[in-house]
Amino acid sequence: MSRRTFLVRAGEVGAGAGALMLAGMSRNRRTYNPWDPSYYAPPKHANVAVAKSANYDGDLESLVREGLTTIGADVKGKRVLLKPNMVEYDAGTVINTDPRLVAATVLAVRRLGALDVTVGDGPGHRRDTDFVLAASGLESALAATDAKFVDLNTAPVRLVGLHTAYTNLGVLWLPEPVVSADVIISMPKLKTHHWAGVTLSLKNLFGCVPGRVYGWPKNVLHWAGLNEAIIDVAAAVRPHYAIVDGIVGMEGNGPIQGTAKASGVLVFGDDPVATDTVAARIMGFNPERIGYLAEAARFLGEGHWDRIDHRGEDPERVASDFAVLPQFQSLRLT
Repeated sequence: MSRRTFLVRAGEVGAGAGALMLAGMSRNRRTYNPWDPSYYAPPKHANVAVAKSANYDGDLESLVREGLTTIGADVKGKRVLLKPNMVEYDAGTVINTDPRLVAATVLAVRRLGALDVTVGDGPGHRRDTDFVLAASGLESALAATDAKFVDLNTAPVRLVGLHTAYTNLGVLWLPEPVVSADVIISMPKLKTHHWAGVTLSLKNLFGCVPGRVYGWPKNVLHWAGLNEAIIDVAAAVRPHYAIVDGIVGMEGNGPIQGTAKASGVLVFGDDPVATDTVAARIMGFNPERIGYLAEAARFLGEGHWDRIDHRGEDPERVASDFAVLPQFQSLRLT
């Protein structure tokens, strides 16, 4: 059996077991609380803004600045870490957050008064981060803005205790740039995922976990249970804002082997759960049927549609159904 086949089968088993575990937790909410209620305040009203952009060639800096201002993002005088999705590179598809959007966000955050802006990721499928950085075009895009990049797979780490218990990990080794940042902005691609259904701002945080500790493609997290690990990692990192790159997303067999999906939108949010809830609806999915997202909405962020302040474009008017693998057809809104 090849390594790839092993990982695929292990992932399928892990994803299935994760879905069952989350379902079991939902049935036993009164007897088991997998998070520390004294640490996580109840979800509050969230702000999410949807903006149209037909391509990456316009004034993205102004668009991003307006989007962040609309959701009330506060970065003035703060050290900001931008966490794009840079998992792999394939010239024939659109896997990563577009470098032009990342560079535009660097400039926009600076204009909003950030003290320092760093871009960081820990690619999950390539040990050679320098290759992905250069081949994807992100290296040259950041050079044009004089922004620094940090490899989260190899950066110094700090041990952080978990206040959630969806996995049995108990603690996480997190990169120092993640722990020390004043503000973290998760910048995922709008994509389907062959094991989790969708990958958005919560799943994107797997790139904050160092490969030199947890393996490639972050094997330890998958073995702990994919859906459960998504929640534990997101609860530990606690991103402050999210910008979802849906100008061109990915549908079908994502997050790597899918096909490009031109959606023409950017989604901004001050709550990662609320942001992913809106993004999932734009993709044509019911957020309540996405196991990890529905569970995260219990304590990590706002998942109730009527408690989200929807700004900018109407999500329903810009929605376009994303193709998905057969096992995830049940996620659809209809």
